[in-house]
Amino acid sequence: MDNSHIISELVNLLKAEFANESTGHDWFHIERVWKNARHICEQEGGNLFLTELSALLHDIADHKFVENADKVADERIQQILESLQVEQNTIEQVKDIVKHSSFKGGLENKMKIKEGFYVQDADRLDAIGAIGIARTFAYGGKAGNLLYHPDIKPTNFKSAEEYRTKRTHTINHFYEKLLLLKDKMNTNTGKKMAQERHDFMLGFLDQFYQEWNALS
Repeated sequence: MDNSHIISELVNLLKAEFANESTGHDWFHIERVWKNARHICEQEGGNLFLTELSALLHDIADHKFVENADKVADERIQQILESLQVEQNTIEQVKDIVKHSSFKGGLENKMKIKEGFYVQDADRLDAIGAIGIARTFAYGGKAGNLLYHPDIKPTNFKSAEEYRTKRTHTINHFYEKLLLLKDKMNTNTGKKMAQERHDFMLGFLDQFYQEWNALS
């Protein structure tokens, strides 16, 4: 099976599995990350096939929804890619990229593979800007978070576990993650793409506070 056929088969599988996901981690999120990762790889140079596989599978077992996510992700990636006749060395690289792609509080970036940096940047791009705002409120509603509470301040997370489990309100998430992402981009391409989205979020927050305080 050639690489383009493998990608096509994987796309069809993930479309079916994530079609009705409602927290902003649906097929269309995966598709945007895939396209942006591919674009970054084309600009920066690297293994496009590895980048595409990893981008498509980056949320196969998200730690926010799945217990023992790393173990489950490894098992799913092995099962899926082995069935598509991907060579084992590539499978192991995909596992490593997926394991280290998530933000997890931004405490330490353990990514070592450059194609993984492309996937990270693409995933982070989809967490900011207009789409990022929409996804943040979709997830906040699903998790039962308050929209906003002026007396509850953002958390300075001490561990990935605290980041995964602590819930406050959705506006705090901008300060705990979204506004940090521009400066955590790995590639020049990602940094350029992030700036406009970052500025859009700042404008949104200004407008939000004006309306919240009945000033606009």
